[in-house]
Amino acid sequence: MKNVLHLFLLVGLAVCLGGCVTPPEMATDDGAKARATSIILRPGDVLKISFPGSPNLDTVQQIRRDGKISLSLVGEVVAAELTPDDLQKKLIELYMPQISSHEIYVAIQSSTFPVFVSGAVIHPGKVMADHPLTALEAVMEAGGYDNERANMKAVKITRNEQGVMKTYVVDLKAVLDGRSSKPYYLKPDDIVFVPDKLQLF
Repeated sequence: MKNVLHLFLLVGLAVCLGGCVTPPEMATDDGAKARATSIILRPGDVLKISFPGSPNLDTVQQIRRDGKISLSLVGEVVAAELTPDDLQKKLIELYMPQISSHEIYVAIQSSTFPVFVSGAVIHPGKVMADHPLTALEAVMEAGGYDNERANMKAVKITRNEQGVMKTYVVDLKAVLDGRSSKPYYLKPDDIVFVPDKLQLF
């Protein structure tokens, strides 16, 4: 009898693991916070680059559409798709033959990224974010959801992950009702789709 019960438990666990997709940013509160603070530099970001040993080189640069910035002594440098720490290390290497002090600091002065909201919302379209943005906040930035039409229990988040489009379904009604406090943080170019209540999945 114990073996049969054990088998049922294993089968139930396997079914849940196979069919229950937990969006990565909702896995744990700590995981959500970590992802929200892991910043990848993008075109349009404005950077303050400081040289404590050579303040004459201090500069404020906006990352161009080609992903590059232009700096004294070293010229064009690719900054997009790096973290600020990675860019800092890269600049220290580039400037090593040029300056005696190897202290260089990279700070983000301003950063914006787009997400797209569609479906049963008041003002569908592009939302520009300048801070870590949750799916619910994006819906509110789009004018809020249509209370008569929107199915907030099954909001779809579509994301490009290394060239593969993946879709996650999140229950934002649970957040609105206070039954969940786990935020779902968006990434640049995410698509948030609020379905109609009568839509079949």
